[in-house]
Amino acid sequence: MNALSPTRIAASLSADHRERLMALAREVNFAEGARLFREGAVADRFWIVRSGTVNLDFRVPGGRTIVIESLGHGELVGWSWLFAPYVWQLGAEAMTPVRTHEFDALAVRTMMDADPAFGSAVGHWVGQVLAHRLHAARIRLLDRYAPQGFEALF
Repeated sequence: MNALSPTRIAASLSADHRERLMALAREVNFAEGARLFREGAVADRFWIVRSGTVNLDFRVPGGRTIVIESLGHGELVGWSWLFAPYVWQLGAEAMTPVRTHEFDALAVRTMMDADPAFGSAVGHWVGQVLAHRLHAARIRLLDRYAPQGFEALF
């Protein structure tokens, strides 16, 4: 992931919008191996990584978990908080000790509704992240299952 990736806050929000969002942040740390969230749970918060590595994963048939992406400094962890029914579509685990900025999803959605320019900027950022994560999941699934029958996927 390069420094200009749309999953990084600095590449996606103006200084003013970053400052407004960061005013809602609180610092939260996770130990190595801690789950930030599980697929299917209520998505009522999200994080921006300050340091460390977070793996995004999802369950596949048979109960296995596949890691689809590793996230680091400045990257958004979680997008399901923005879209009803506000349920995590993926899971996330701290692969190292992780320091984050944590945000209350309701507070951010309320601020987005109150300021259309801010709401549009955050919505576009999260949309870019969502598109990136969908592409990463597709690539990961192709990597995992293509050798066993690529044609069966289509």
